[in-house]
Amino acid sequence: MTNYHFFAIMSRMKYINRWSLMNNTRIENISEHSLTVAMIAHALCVINNKCCGGITNPEHAAALALYHDCTEIITGDLPTPIKYSSQTLRNAYADIENEASKQLLSSLPDYMREDYEKLIIHDGEDEYTLALVKAADKLSALIKCIEEEQMGNNEFAKAKEESEKYLSNLHMPEVDIFIRDFLPSYSLSLDEQNIAL
Repeated sequence: MTNYHFFAIMSRMKYINRWSLMNNTRIENISEHSLTVAMIAHALCVINNKCCGGITNPEHAAALALYHDCTEIITGDLPTPIKYSSQTLRNAYADIENEASKQLLSSLPDYMREDYEKLIIHDGEDEYTLALVKAADKLSALIKCIEEEQMGNNEFAKAKEESEKYLSNLHMPEVDIFIRDFLPSYSLSLDEQNIAL
């Protein structure tokens, strides 16, 4: 009987830390980051469908988000300023990510590979859904910056500014609605959020 390692490998996302060049008050790993991105991507699709006349699939977007950083199990989390500092580095990292994707998919049985290839490689994927997942990723980064700011850490001030600018320049109504309706709560204490416990 053959053993397949895919999900055991995926469980190692919890060992890959984000923001490695930054002074963090709390370390964030890609497993918890992916959960946050999945929840936000799902929400953006719901907003798209309910408020913007869209026909997106929230559950599929959430699944895409769950695996959006899974290649970092192999590659590690290369900080964004380095990853995008030159076209040469961007191309090289894309090649490395592509090879990592193939390695991860090879750890699945044949009868599952095609389904997971859609989640990890995105061939033929709806571009707007991918854009919503990317926006969710950036919203997660902004939330991390807000949380660090709340702890008195100024290290994330520039990252916060860049994240806000990026999201504003998207001109995506779902993102604007999420920012308007949900983002302010991240600056509140639990008591201010009025949760009855």
